[in-house]
Amino acid sequence: MVKILCINSGESRQFPSGVSLVDIYNSLDFELPYGAVAARVNNEVRSLNFRVYRNKDIEFIDITSEDGMRVYVRSLTFVMMKAMHELFPERVVRLENPISNGYYCRMDTELTDSEVDAVRRNMHAIIERDIPFRRVECHVEEAAKVFSSIGRNDKVRLLETCGTIYACYYMLEDYVDYYYGGLLPSTGYIKLFEIEKYGGGVLLRIPDRTRPMSLEDKVTQDKLQERFTERHRWHQLMGVETIGDFNKAVTAGYGIDLVNVSEALQEKRISFIADEIVRKGARVVLIAGPSSSGKTTTSKRLSVHLMACGLKPYAISLDDYFLNRTDTPRKEDGDYDFESIYSIDLPYFNESLNRILAGEEEELPHYNFQTGQREYLGNRIKLTPQMVLVIEGTHGLNPMLTRQIPEEEKYRVYVSALTSIKLDNHNYIPTSDNRLLRRMLRDYKYRGYSAVETISRWPDVREGEEKWIFPYQENADVMFNSALLYELAVLKPHVEPLLRNVPENIPEYSEARRLLKILKYIVPLQDKELPPTSLIREFLGGSSFTY
Repeated sequence: MVKILCINSGESRQFPSGVSLVDIYNSLDFELPYGAVAARVNNEVRSLNFRVYRNKDIEFIDITSEDGMRVYVRSLTFVMMKAMHELFPERVVRLENPISNGYYCRMDTELTDSEVDAVRRNMHAIIERDIPFRRVECHVEEAAKVFSSIGRNDKVRLLETCGTIYACYYMLEDYVDYYYGGLLPSTGYIKLFEIEKYGGGVLLRIPDRTRPMSLEDKVTQDKLQERFTERHRWHQLMGVETIGDFNKAVTAGYGIDLVNVSEALQEKRISFIADEIVRKGARVVLIAGPSSSGKTTTSKRLSVHLMACGLKPYAISLDDYFLNRTDTPRKEDGDYDFESIYSIDLPYFNESLNRILAGEEEELPHYNFQTGQREYLGNRIKLTPQMVLVIEGTHGLNPMLTRQIPEEEKYRVYVSALTSIKLDNHNYIPTSDNRLLRRMLRDYKYRGYSAVETISRWPDVREGEEKWIFPYQENADVMFNSALLYELAVLKPHVEPLLRNVPENIPEYSEARRLLKILKYIVPLQDKELPPTSLIREFLGGSSFTY
């Protein structure tokens, strides 16, 4: 017998050794409102088919949790891939990137409306049959042979470079695939989805975590999709679309070439943005983006290019326009809401900018974060014809920030790390994971925070981004993708020790284990060859810029 403590109910009970999580859930005296889709077993996410042989603490989760939604989406993607394979067995299918609150998927040839309808019907049929997801564990060489026999060379390359002895794959009837995390027990657990044409492919739509009986609302993200498409095209030209491709290139000695090409692509993009600012004649450049997107380095590199165009960039920090702390709005729990746009003195900011743009001399404020007060230290500015103001801050794209500034004076830049390399054709790497790893390293090196502290703060950071940044990203005149093809390989040796130090007995262990699982598939790169102007040095250290 094993002793199980259910965290959800506080109930402790004995079960036969080898009992499955789904059997434990069905025997307990409580039920999650939307049903369990997985569980955290000693703070590690497991499929409901997982069997327990020792005493455990178990917390069941549904799709209102981020971990639960990941399990749901993986399983739904598996169903979609099986449905497409049955209808179009000769076509290559790629799950490319998240977009419009769903997931963009494309084939080597575009689907017609009738073909999309056929995929939808087949997915519903697979779900109605309630087919179990079956897991098969074997030696890596055996798994590689299975995928090689069905032409899935993207998975073969990943398996051949992952450096492990055993691997596994999943089966839905006779269809074989693999997803890098837990799945639902069977297809019947999937209750809601939609699939529709989107661009040159299809959009897989999923339930809203906050309203699980409704689909996520579609949002227009054409500029964002354009940046993803551009990067996918470059990866295809370079022959490095997946981590397996990347690992092969690095082990063959081409790692420095990937670094140099990635850096050159970013440099070209920044040069293009500087030329556009000059062409428009803008005098205010607003740079915004989510946490750890590389806004600071982007603004510094852009300033260099603006100087090369004959302009004199002048940096202004949006933080210096914070309200005095006692006037800052508060959240429901009573804490100050520094993420809110209303934490900025909007009238004063606009009046100050208008005076500067009118040619008046203006004394700029300085915000003292220790006292929570605005100060004036004699820093004065008077705009000349060659000067351009470069303002970096969270709310740069929000129309409320600069509503009194004429549109022709402004140029908006949205910066984000849009990770576009995939583990394989059916498994993407979340862009937020890229940023979390960046922030984790920076917090450790420069702020003295542990990985536990960074992980625990991340949900609040993401909530602020969802409310104050992402809704305005399409307002940008241009988007800049700060992700580098090689960066996860460079971050890996630095962040893996931090993640391994997260203890098992705290909730953050679950996220640490998930990130470690992704990183284990990536061949590491040393950072000694990176240029001192590289954006990733904002987080690694060794930059020629001053922060």
